[in-house]
Amino acid sequence: MAIQKEPGQKGVSWSNIAVGAIMNMFEVTTLGQPLEVVKTQMAANRSQSMAQALQSVWARGGFLGFFQGLIPWAWIEASTKGGVLLFTASEIETATTAMGINPAAAGLLGGMGGGIVQAYATMGFTTSMKTAEITRHKQAAVGVKPPSTWALFFEILRKEGIRGVNKGVNAVAVRQCTNWGSRIGLTRLVESSILKVRGKEDSQSLGAMDKILASSTGGALATWNQPIEVIRVEMQNMSKEAAASANRPAKLTMFNTFGYIYKENGIKGLYRGVTPRLGLGIWQTICMVSFADYVKAWVKANKQKV
Repeated sequence: MAIQKEPGQKGVSWSNIAVGAIMNMFEVTTLGQPLEVVKTQMAANRSQSMAQALQSVWARGGFLGFFQGLIPWAWIEASTKGGVLLFTASEIETATTAMGINPAAAGLLGGMGGGIVQAYATMGFTTSMKTAEITRHKQAAVGVKPPSTWALFFEILRKEGIRGVNKGVNAVAVRQCTNWGSRIGLTRLVESSILKVRGKEDSQSLGAMDKILASSTGGALATWNQPIEVIRVEMQNMSKEAAASANRPAKLTMFNTFGYIYKENGIKGLYRGVTPRLGLGIWQTICMVSFADYVKAWVKANKQKV
């Protein structure tokens, strides 16, 4: 069930950039951002339970608190990273499948490549700013208006330069590589397994519910890398509690951040926020793999009519 080129198509399919951007915007504007906010809240405040995290998010702004960081950072990120991911992953999947590699391995390679490219090309500063917006102390001093999100961005840029607004980008790259490699690879593996059970060939298509089942399974199993996500969140954490911690390294790297989290919270600390991330992983994979496959097929059919 790998991604196929159009009959007679030469070169790359540029329409996948638009499809990826649209699907990622849909994903983040619906369930994606609320789940992202709760996941980040729990990963940054590792002593909180799910109920406490929900209460904290609600206290920051009620219902709208769950969409904190959506505008502009999540929209900027989604409109760029979605196109980069789908375009890169699709091209790698298509090329590797043509070489005779099985759909699961092709999906793994496509997802890994797409994840790495999107992280370094588009996600560094937007992921950092989303996390900063969610985790920084939101209450203004008495009579003092809190800085806007753009004021925060330029403050970090002035103090720390480009590296400051791209803080944690290597952790983001590792996360995205393992995220999408696992999500797409496992989804294609489950799709192939379903086809075999139903006595179909890999080139045949699955029904909508089967594709959603495959994507849900792939998205859920891909949360094995939650420690990488917790490390990424801590590296970008701007909360007062984090800044005040005497044991927190002054200059965070992936390795010393791992050691700090493990020392402070144990092995459980590395898996904080895994429940909302489970839902997020499922939803993202359904949108960017199953739904995106249908949208690409629709675009392909309409191109052939022109």
